[in-house]
Amino acid sequence: MGSISESPPTVEIPIIDISGYLAGDAEARRKAALQIRHACENQGFLQVVGHSVSQEIQHRFLAAIARFFALPVSEKEKVSQSLSKCHRGYERIGGQKLDELDDSATPDQKEGFSIRPERPLGKFLQGPNQWPDSLDGFREDYMAYFTAVHELSRSIFRLLALSLDLPENHFDAFAADPDGELSSHHYPPTPVDVAGRTRGVGAHTDFGALTLLLQDEVGGLEVLHRPTGTWHNVPPVKGAYVCNIGDLMQIWTNNRYKSTMHRVISPLSGKDRYSCAFFNDGALDTLVECLPTCIAPGEKPVYEPLKVEKHLRQRYMQSYGAAGTVLAA
Repeated sequence: MGSISESPPTVEIPIIDISGYLAGDAEARRKAALQIRHACENQGFLQVVGHSVSQEIQHRFLAAIARFFALPVSEKEKVSQSLSKCHRGYERIGGQKLDELDDSATPDQKEGFSIRPERPLGKFLQGPNQWPDSLDGFREDYMAYFTAVHELSRSIFRLLALSLDLPENHFDAFAADPDGELSSHHYPPTPVDVAGRTRGVGAHTDFGALTLLLQDEVGGLEVLHRPTGTWHNVPPVKGAYVCNIGDLMQIWTNNRYKSTMHRVISPLSGKDRYSCAFFNDGALDTLVECLPTCIAPGEKPVYEPLKVEKHLRQRYMQSYGAAGTVLAA
């Protein structure tokens, strides 16, 4: 008798309501921390609702980035990242190649626009932003959103601390004034490539500590279930944030929390897809080393202590260099 093949597993990305926590309810605080612990120990992804970012701010922001990406390429190139000494501004389609599983993969089929906190030129990625001068209100809408989503990320870091049996304020200093990135993306409908793929973004883990993704209704985000090697859709939930931890948090937690591989499939419906990721990677001079609650007495950490700046420099140089994009060191 032939063997019976097993069905692919059902991988559900939990939806966690943090409204009670934000309102100061003690039981809601405990419940949300436990839910986040379960999600991070397993799939590494969750969706957050009941958060602090208003729908009005979200709608204005999504409308603003759609206006920007609708500009002629010649206008977008006026704020090209190639003109920035700190990797800010417009990223052309094919400017990055994030795929970590397939060396033959084509570069990512997305275009982007990114900012970080305004600073003088200094360490890696630090410096001034570039802004288009042909879109009234664009900068104001972008910065209003940046402020709102940064504040939400600080709340998520507090819940992460509680989930790890740490004081609630453990990550406050790290998360308060980050060198993180707010990166918006446009995925045009893309024909399949010679291997039958429609890769908007190749399979990768996020570089930093915490990602908050706002996606429109088109969808296309998929996460990898490592035990079976199968990919699973993350359905869009109106107004929600897809939240996942990155490599730095996996290092911090000694592999207790999972930095999960994910990808984006280009739209097949003929409809353009828009999304925006806020990466709170903390301060560049932070030393990331095993948390005390993530190691048993007598054990040794899996990873050596690591400076945030060194880690980000390596990952950025690799992913952009793979697509032939040269970054300022």
